[in-house]
Amino acid sequence: MFESIGRSFALVKTSWDILMDDKKLLVFPLLSGIVSLIVLLTFALPLLITDSFMSRSGLGPVMFYGLLFVFYVVSYFVVIFFNTALITCVNARLNGKEATINDGLSNAVRHFGSILAWALISATVGLILQILEDKAGFIGQIAATLIGGAWGLVTFFVIPILILEDKGVVDSMKDSVSLIRKTWGESIVGGGSIFLVFLVIGIVACLGIFGIFLISQSFLLAIALLIIVVAVLVIVASAMQGIFVTALYTYARTGTVPSSFNKDLIENAFLPKQGSQQGNI
Repeated sequence: MFESIGRSFALVKTSWDILMDDKKLLVFPLLSGIVSLIVLLTFALPLLITDSFMSRSGLGPVMFYGLLFVFYVVSYFVVIFFNTALITCVNARLNGKEATINDGLSNAVRHFGSILAWALISATVGLILQILEDKAGFIGQIAATLIGGAWGLVTFFVIPILILEDKGVVDSMKDSVSLIRKTWGESIVGGGSIFLVFLVIGIVACLGIFGIFLISQSFLLAIALLIIVVAVLVIVASAMQGIFVTALYTYARTGTVPSSFNKDLIENAFLPKQGSQQGNI
């Protein structure tokens, strides 16, 4: 347990060091967040104005889930688009090259069709999971969580494969599953390390904001600080996650650990299946 925690912090530190050396990587999650917020407001404001937002019956199930699907498609497309640009620049850096913000965005534009296809598939899965939660109650929520977690695991490497190898969506999904099975098995240690570390930081920050609220008695100040803290943490964590995923992909595909990362940390980022040995590429 303590070894896993120590490894997690070491992975975060390495990703952080790379990010600090190349701060332009923060631009992509920042743009993703801004555009995603615009998309959310575009869908939510008309519903709020027409009072349909609070009542699904006002829209009807077909209209509601239809709008939800379109929202999912657009939202997933935005996130995947900017993740594509981020991973493009990270991959160049890990290979000793330099890629500009424009290079990342240009590569994302070049993969427009693949990004849209993956967004459609992701949105379909997301909609199915949402319907499962809505129709099956508490059991449906548990099932949706488990299925969503499994889906996230088997598609862990889809975006790097999609954009760095120029493969189709179906082949990228197959290769992602193959890399997960062949290299590390089913249980992730390092994949969630950045999330956990930033969750702890977020909790500490929230306690600090609560203290400021008690001293200042200003609710608006506390809310403003909370929004800023959450936004900064999400942007930084997203950039670091992109660095981490790209490094793992490089090792999974080539068997070579990027020089910026410690070999043991990458190789142990995933736990092998119980009773089996780590596979080699």
